[in-house]
Amino acid sequence: MADANQSLDARRIAREQESRMAASASMGLNVAQPFVQFQTSMLRVFAENIEQAARNYEKSFEALSSVIEQQSTNSRRDAA
Repeated sequence: MADANQSLDARRIAREQESRMAASASMGLNVAQPFVQFQTSMLRVFAENIEQAARNYEKSFEALSSVIEQQSTNSRRDAA
């Protein structure tokens, strides 16, 4: 009978410890959630800024290309 009581006691202790660990993990995840959401929003802002910079670079490159093309056309015309 003593072995059965010890076995039940060990199971009860294990269950209590498991529930405490689950509660701690749940609490830790609840604490980390706003931080992860903040990081996600900052990553989105960063990505939007990179996209905007790429669009600006593309527009500037197109403008520069057209200026160079126009200058080369003018120089060919002047040479002829």
